Order: sequence, then C-alpha cells, then structure tokens
Amino acid sequence: MAPKPISSPVPVEWYPSLAVVMVSIGLLVTASFFIYEATSSMRSRSLYKETGTAAVASIFLGFGSLFLLLVTGVYV
Repeated sequence: MAPKPISSPVPVEWYPSLAVVMVSIGLLVTASFFIYEATSSMRSRSLYKETGTAAVASIFLGFGSLFLLLVTGVYV
C-alpha cells in the first residue's frame, strides 16, 4: 500500500485571500488594544480584556503571517 501524499487542508488558491483577511483583522484588533490602553486609566483596566484582546490579535497575526509566507513561496 503506497503512502498518501501530504496535502493542505486549505486550498492553495485561498492563501492570498486568507493572508490579507487575517492580517487585516489582526491589525484591527491590535489597534483596538492600543486605543484601549491609551484611553483607559490604570484603575479601570481589566487584565482579562487585555489578555483576551492580545490573544485574539496574536492568533490572527500569526496565521496571517503563516499564509503570507506560504503565498510568497516560503513553505514552513
């Protein structure tokens, strides 16, 4: 029995669109994080909101960067 070749779970044609959408969402969430930090006082800040916003931004920017690398031909 011959082994099956490894294939991507996402079609290669979607890579450019996914890269643009995910990086855009990540940058918007990052911008909202910075706005929240700049406009709220030290006493009114919430660690849970800060951590959650940073985690969402990190996930979107991470996957967006991954798809951007795949679009440019850097296979990781």
